Amino acid sequence: MNESAETNAFAGRLGHQFARPELLVRALTHGSRAPNGQADYQRLEFLGDRVLGLVIAQALFEGDRGAREGQLAPRLNALVRKETCAEIAETIDLGAALRLGRSEALSGGRRKTAILGDAMEAVLAAIYLDGGIEAARRVILSLWRDHIHTAETRAADPKSDLQEWAQARGMALPEYQDIGRTGPDHAPQFTIRVVLENKQYSEATASSKRAAQHQAALQLLAELDRP
Repeated sequence: MNESAETNAFAGRLGHQFARPELLVRALTHGSRAPNGQADYQRLEFLGDRVLGLVIAQALFEGDRGAREGQLAPRLNALVRKETCAEIAETIDLGAALRLGRSEALSGGRRKTAILGDAMEAVLAAIYLDGGIEAARRVILSLWRDHIHTAETRAADPKSDLQEWAQARGMALPEYQDIGRTGPDHAPQFTIRVVLENKQYSEATASSKRAAQHQAALQLLAELDRP
């Protein structure tokens, strides 16, 4: 599939029809493809970060009216951080639509967390500039829906909790093993196993490696808490 076809297919996965498709093209263009920083996604990334933050903050504010600022802030941070943006990008196969320089593409740029996260923010800015805040809100709430519902759990960071549990008992750090990948490129599923030094382990499958690691750590913590 050529670049134009990949871009059109990606727009379909986003669920937004662009009146100004050049905005999406720019949002998908990495600096390695645009010498001297011209026409790449960096400026859009700056704007998209703010658009995402506003939409998610409002969703959290309205979704839990009893929560205090100290409870909402870590949930917001968990939902807008680069790793989460990259995770969302993986679910819609943004990597396939990226426009990369040859060397970046050969080095695995389509799967790099930093690139996916930055490009996801740039894409949100492109939607905002093309269709306004309501168009951006519609796409963000659609893509982030499941994450918003589990924001409190995500903010807890079970990977850090599991690491602390192991260190408190003199064990080595938990090891996260890639077990496999299934599903089509536009909807991959990753299976991760987390293993403790004492051989206890748990496996989980999710639409991104980070989500699978998160779930595996959460499951293992639950097992460790059992009497």
